[in-house]
Amino acid sequence: MARCTAPVRGHSSAAAAARCPACRGRSYGYGGYSGYSSSYSSPYSSSYSGGGGDSGSSGGKRRASWSKPGSTTLYTNAQISALEPVRKEVEKRASKPDIRDVFLCHAWDDRKHAAKDLNDLLEARGVSVWFSEKDIPLGTSFLREIDKGLAKSKMGLVLVTPHFLKRVSNEGVADKELSALLARDQLIPVVHETTYDELRDVSPLLGSRNGLDTSEDSMAVIAEKLTELVTV
Repeated sequence: MARCTAPVRGHSSAAAAARCPACRGRSYGYGGYSGYSSSYSSPYSSSYSGGGGDSGSSGGKRRASWSKPGSTTLYTNAQISALEPVRKEVEKRASKPDIRDVFLCHAWDDRKHAAKDLNDLLEARGVSVWFSEKDIPLGTSFLREIDKGLAKSKMGLVLVTPHFLKRVSNEGVADKELSALLARDQLIPVVHETTYDELRDVSPLLGSRNGLDTSEDSMAVIAEKLTELVTV
């Protein structure tokens, strides 16, 4: 009687089984064979989540390629896709003189609340902020000032709140203004106490740009992600 040539755990493939004098002729198929292929579990199969450049993952989230060693800040795949183009622009602009890390645009009604909270959280982490509460003159077009501020900053944030949506709606922002603004890969919306659907209803162009959302992360976590993003 022919003896099986497989190791203890069985054949590693259907082709190997077909060459075995004891097993040839049996219709196992690679997926259905009960030896090596079904009993062996790779130590990487359950923990590796794929993705380019990430150095760790947890629960569907991972560190970004620009995260520093030892960072515990995790991102969703959608967040990384949204932030990667901005990171490239940050790296390009980092060597420019007299440039701030972040330009923060907000509605006037948010100047002492959400916008100030985000500004303070960023500054506490060493991020230099162009804060529209301090740097945008009254009576000027905030979108034109964003354009100017972006020229002097590594990246720009638009804090999207119900107050912001109301202001955009009332001012009737022209598509061409937003087109010029969004042509740069520097801008990230931060949605707070509203939704991207509501933003798209008011400004489809701005709403088409993915970003960060306080319904997913606290403001402090968002500040940490932005700090990592602008740190070169």
